[in-house]
This record gives sequence, structure tokens and C-alpha cells, in this order.
Amino acid sequence: MTSSTKAAIVGIGESRVGSVPDRSALQLQADAAQAALADAGLKMSDIDGLLTTPVRVEHWNMPCGVVAHHLGVKAKFLSTVDLAGASGCGMIHQAAMAVASGQCETVLCVAGQNLLSHGSRAKAVKSMAEGGSAHPQFEVPYGPLVPSLYALVAQRHMHEYGTTPEQLADVAVTIRKHASLNPNAHKRELITVEDVLKSRMITSPLHIFDCAIVSDGAAAAIVTSAARARDLKAKPVHLLGQGYGLRHSHIGDTELTTTGAVDSGRDAFRTAGLTPADVDVAQIYDCFTITVIVELEDLGFCKKGEGGAFVENGRIGLGGELPITTHGGLLSGGHPGLGGGFFHVIEAVRQVRGEAGARQVKDAEVALVHGNGGVISIHCTLLLGV
Repeated sequence: MTSSTKAAIVGIGESRVGSVPDRSALQLQADAAQAALADAGLKMSDIDGLLTTPVRVEHWNMPCGVVAHHLGVKAKFLSTVDLAGASGCGMIHQAAMAVASGQCETVLCVAGQNLLSHGSRAKAVKSMAEGGSAHPQFEVPYGPLVPSLYALVAQRHMHEYGTTPEQLADVAVTIRKHASLNPNAHKRELITVEDVLKSRMITSPLHIFDCAIVSDGAAAAIVTSAARARDLKAKPVHLLGQGYGLRHSHIGDTELTTTGAVDSGRDAFRTAGLTPADVDVAQIYDCFTITVIVELEDLGFCKKGEGGAFVENGRIGLGGELPITTHGGLLSGGHPGLGGGFFHVIEAVRQVRGEAGARQVKDAEVALVHGNGGVISIHCTLLLGV
């Protein structure tokens, strides 16, 4: 995209997050969409493009059509994006491309569902396991759940680089502290490293506090051209660069400790003309604590094998060298399935605008957002800035 067609995020919104039993998936998405419209100073009639994701709690044969009809969007462009946890980042880039091509002018991206209230944490984990994360021939017969597959990554990283359970716990503790400053976070009670290590073992070496929570909730963002963004209510946050990466489909096909984030991060920095040193705040996908450590390495914030040390001593906390996942992430902020990673985008916009309140990173001008789908399979990285 040239500078004249580069896109900007001009509105963000989210529903209540946590246990929200009084709202359906569509109602949660409508709540987030209306909040984004209000933030941008727009009406639903101004929207002519829509992107959403599949949901696990309903059997919609065309989610984008169902959502567009429910919201009353007269779309010139619409699509259902399924990059699993990378969908939030992918929707922003696809919306930018739709605007740049002239297909439409203003795109609403919205995702979320009542994943917790529809069932339970156990039911959600079982559903994800049955959703194709494990290889049907070589992995499924042995019965692994998604945490079991991520535990392989943690075990290998520990074996190769000496990463410790305490370092994994540091990630959970820091992100929970950030969630404690987010009034809409699902889990806000502070925890300690000892709390993590004493919490229930799910699959060695991952304790329950090393694993993402399950929540109800939805998030939304509005994307338009940089030229139009100048005339709207909210401070625009521009898409500076993006990248994608895929090195395996199933975990048995990879070396475990290096992921497609190497490729997505490299291309995002290249297209933005930036380096990791330019990033003020990073919203790193945190489905498990080990994911954060591996992605910090693969995105170039530290060398391979140094991620465990990088997360120690407050370096990834507010006031640290690289504040990460400042809204509380999937570990504590909220995780309603495919829409979970979209909250990382919303938080990045807030940080760049200077609107994150008690968790605001001082002078934040460049934010990295990283999404990960599958078992560290597909990756999308965005760089956002003023």
C-alpha cells in the first residue's frame, strides 16, 4: 500500500468480558460493534465492509452473512476469516487491503462469542481438541488436548535452553498484574510465582495458571483509509506493516522451539521499515506462558534460548524494557475463542492513542501485535503507530 492508501484504525470497542450469561454470541458482537462506532463517531449505515470469524457455540454456515444481517450492514465486501488465534491481526490487514483496492471504504471487524456461558472451560478445551489442532492420523489416536501439545514445546525449550518453571510463571504473574489494571479483564486478582507453581498441573510442565482462561466476550475495530481517518472523531492509529508465517500445520511436523513468527515478524518489520528496537509496547499472543517466551525470541526481541531470561526481573512489565500484553491477554484478560487475539489489537490501539489509563506505557508510539493460530502454527504480526 502506498502512503496515500495506507489504512488506519479509527474506532475500537469491546463487550463485557468474563462470564456474561445474559448475552448471546451475536449480542456480544453487537455490543462491541456499537462501542467501536461510538468511538469513531460513525453510524452502522457508514459501514460498507464487514469481517468476522467463525464461532464455536453456533452452527452458522456463513458467519459473515449472519453477523452482517444481524447488525444491518449493507456490505460491498464481507468475509469470514479463520486464522484461529491470528484472526484478529489478519482481519485488520484484510480490511486494509479491501480499502486500498477500492472495494469498500469503511470496514467493521468484529469477533467474539459466549464461549464460557455456553458450556464450560472443559467443554471449550474439548471442542478445540476436536477442531483439528492435532494430526488425525499420528496425534489424535493418542488423545492429546491442546495444552498437551503446547507442553511439548515447553518441555523441549527447557531441555534445549534450560528454561525454568519459574520463568514460565513470571509470564503469568506479569500479565495478571496488567489485567489487574484493566477494569474489563476477566481475572484481576494478583498472583505470585509460588501461586502458579502450586496451581493444578494440567500437563507437565504447564500448570493451570500457565494456560489461557475461557471467557465470554467480543471485540471490534473499524478500518478506513488514512485520508478519511483524518476527518473522524478518534485519533487514527495506522497500519505500518504486517507479515504472515507458517512453518507447520501440526506440531509433529516441526522442531518445536522455532515458529513461523520468525517470518511474520521479519516481514512486518520490513514492510514498516522498523526494527524490534523501535517497538514501545508489544501485545504478544499468550495462549500459554511458553508461547510468549518462544514468540519473543522468534520476533527478534532476544536471541533464541534467551526468552526465559528476558521475561525475568520485570523486563516485560509496565515500566520495563518491553511491556507486553498490557490488557491481561488470554491468560487473564479474557479468551472467547477465535476473537481472543483481537483484544490484543484493541489494546495496541489504546496504547498508541495514550488511552490505556493505569496501564499506559509512557510515550508509546509504535505497538507490535502478534497473533498465533493452531499449535504455534500460523502467525500474523502487525505494527501499528501514529
